Amino acid sequence: MLKPINNVTCSPALVACQHLIQRFALWLCNPTTIATHINQQSLQPPILASNIEADWLWKFLQRVHDKKSLLSRAEIVASMPLSEKQALANWIRAVSNIPALFQTTQDVLIVNCPIATKSNWDAFKVLMDAFYEKAFRSGLPYLPDGTPTAADGVDYAHFVKVFRNIHRLNQNAHAREICVLCGGPLGDTPHVDHWINKATFPILSVCANNLLLICSICNEAPNKADKPVHSAGSFDNWFHPYLRPGNRILRPKYVLHQLSVKCSATPLVDKPKAITLDALLNLSKRWTCEFKAEYAKHKDILIRREQRRIQKTGSGHTQDEILSYIQDWQEDLSVSQPHYEIHQTLAAALQEPTRLSAWYCEIKSIT
Repeated sequence: MLKPINNVTCSPALVACQHLIQRFALWLCNPTTIATHINQQSLQPPILASNIEADWLWKFLQRVHDKKSLLSRAEIVASMPLSEKQALANWIRAVSNIPALFQTTQDVLIVNCPIATKSNWDAFKVLMDAFYEKAFRSGLPYLPDGTPTAADGVDYAHFVKVFRNIHRLNQNAHAREICVLCGGPLGDTPHVDHWINKATFPILSVCANNLLLICSICNEAPNKADKPVHSAGSFDNWFHPYLRPGNRILRPKYVLHQLSVKCSATPLVDKPKAITLDALLNLSKRWTCEFKAEYAKHKDILIRREQRRIQKTGSGHTQDEILSYIQDWQEDLSVSQPHYEIHQTLAAALQEPTRLSAWYCEIKSIT
């Protein structure tokens, strides 16, 4: 979230699929829907918006997970007691309206499982998760603009490609790419992340404002992994990639007495959000490691330059020459390179008079 995060060109397809998922799930929860009602004809309009979507969904329900069809999971949901159907329908409506939770401090996300019967919840969860694991990976029934299509719909690979393209700061195909969350390298194996965990909120498995491409380091433990991105259902003190971005607020801040870099926020009213994001991604720890590694790199460069200069001329660099080296390096920093903000923080810290003097003495003592 250190970098701007933008909706991708295929977002309308994800929005359309989210509407399909929600519409289908609520139909299963309708008191009048029973297991025998679930067939290709019954899914046609007006239950779903178009024949294309209905036919695609029926074919999707024939797919198998753990030796059982997805249709069998849908039949379990349709056969739930009326009380569980009502509870699940209320939960679906509430969870599907995430944007509203960022517009008010009154409502909170329903974090508890809405269904008392574990087998019923497991069936619903497998069914919803399959829209991502099976349908999204093989192709949704939508063109990028959200128009239903019987073939060549948006899929996982398409989403990854367009996300990378729109967030690529250097358009050279061989240039390094940057993780939008931490500002470090996106890496060779980036992950599509569900900002709000789909294991707990499977209705959001294919949701335009819940999917983003991030580096594997950000996405895996001990960083984000399966951690919640809310506080007991409240988003008050949390950023959100699309609904409450932090790229103009978050700042790496050098703390001299701790010799570390902290994840900070300007204005101070957003400090609690910086704290929760830092706990989620361990940004301060990771940024400090990069800060110190880059410091060690430039210290090594200057020491070797100092040694070569002494051998050639008999005298080393002056403090002003070291300052000039830092300034030249800072001017060459590119916003399109990973860790740009951390390296800028280091360059600024090294130019502080006390730090510059200490670094000068340190280099002289070694050479």
